Amino acid sequence: IELSTDGHYLITLFSTGLKVSSLTADGITAFMQDASLDKNIADAEGLHLSIWPALEYEMMYKDAWRMLRDYFYDPSMGGLEWDRIFDRYLPLVERCSKREELDDVLRQMAGELSALHVFVYGGEYNIPNHGDPMLEAINEIASLGALLRRSTEKFGYEVIKIPETDPDFHMVDGLPMYSPLSSRTLSMSGQDGLAPGDVIVGVNGESVMSVPDINMLLRNVAGESVRLEVVRFNSTSKLQEARKLKARLLESKGEDATESVFALPEPLIVVPLDSEGNSNLWYTAWEWKTRETARHLAADAGFTLGYIHLRDMAGAPAEDAFVRGFYPDYDKEALIVDVRNNHGGNIDSWLLDVLQKRAWMYWEGRSTNITNGGLGWDEQFAFRGHLVVLVNEHTSSDGEAFARGVSELGLGKIVGRRTWGGGIWLSSDNRLVDGGIATAPEIGVYNEHIGLGLKIENMGVVPDVEVDNNPRAAFDGVDMQLERAIEVLKDWLESEPIVLPERGPYADLSLRRGVDDCSL
Repeated sequence: IELSTDGHYLITLFSTGLKVSSLTADGITAFMQDASLDKNIADAEGLHLSIWPALEYEMMYKDAWRMLRDYFYDPSMGGLEWDRIFDRYLPLVERCSKREELDDVLRQMAGELSALHVFVYGGEYNIPNHGDPMLEAINEIASLGALLRRSTEKFGYEVIKIPETDPDFHMVDGLPMYSPLSSRTLSMSGQDGLAPGDVIVGVNGESVMSVPDINMLLRNVAGESVRLEVVRFNSTSKLQEARKLKARLLESKGEDATESVFALPEPLIVVPLDSEGNSNLWYTAWEWKTRETARHLAADAGFTLGYIHLRDMAGAPAEDAFVRGFYPDYDKEALIVDVRNNHGGNIDSWLLDVLQKRAWMYWEGRSTNITNGGLGWDEQFAFRGHLVVLVNEHTSSDGEAFARGVSELGLGKIVGRRTWGGGIWLSSDNRLVDGGIATAPEIGVYNEHIGLGLKIENMGVVPDVEVDNNPRAAFDGVDMQLERAIEVLKDWLESEPIVLPERGPYADLSLRRGVDDCSL
């Protein structure tokens, strides 16, 4: 809400328009009574604002500097002479010719605080697509959700790997979980999926060998039906079975049947993913593979295990991920919460609340208890086993706070690598005029044992057991951090096994020996 320059009108900008109200008693009354905000709407069609970039850059620099001064959690600014910092970088602002260069200056200025939660992003940039969805779609390359390799010998692109994900989930949080080439996806349209070794020779009628890269034929087709021409070497289909039947008939007549089986490609209708969907698919496949690996390793070690991976701590998707992983396995002997590569958020307190539940009462019927499908214990869904939290150098922000909380509350052990080191929290409210921001770490954290920063800020959480993933081994699919976590849990369970407490004897309700009747 702003006043007009002459002070006679109240200007209200909202999501669907610009409302102008007279700054009189009648005008204010009409404004308050206009609940639907559909009266006195200004015609803003074609409205433009002239901006002098050099002056706007200087204003945004001053605003960013001032808001860092006013928002930063430490009023002494870490002992820096903040006025001198302003003067140091101001001459660089005068040389900025585009918004990206201003970002560089803001990063250098804000970086003087040596705080990990200082980010510079957003704002108005001169981008080639000009924010036009049509232009963005034209230039977006869709993905077939598989690792492909160009093969001149096979005259196409050979399928090297199709990521496999949890068969229990087709969609999670609105994103597809299966590859467009997977049988789990294609079976719903009556088709058969591909397998590693099969070859894609055409896209929408064009040979993939006629262009430098297959991606050139996949522009602007995300979410749309695309016809592939494929040659199946390792998978089967109804068409291929029909061709084999024809071949057998030809062979029975003494005719050559080779061409009828192998020479002709067959059509396959798929719906490619956008870049976000493809990234999510591969990450989800890694999650599922890691969970299955963890369970197999635990089974080989002789104990039961639950495994949860949290990509971040951001709202409902993160809560859903925890719920999907925790509640089916709350009664296992051990639990791994994997926050490697976690981007942070703000649900650590909820996770810690769930993990702090303690069983104090156990239920047992005549023939059932927790071991054979009966009720378990109270507090309900309390985890009674041993907990390990996996971290690495990309565990950041609230992922680090969660790990520190597990350690401080004595809930489990930390395994992996020292974390990112961001222990001052923020709200990201200090926006600049063009919507960009140079975030200010605003909220210091501490407890009675550890000072400000909880030994996270600029330090990171140091694991109880430090182990790194060898890059070559990780490329080959070996997760040394996960394997070490299993070893830690195995040793822990050997020294402190998780068992149900003894029930004790049933009450003896018989008459005491020597008592013949109920008389006194």
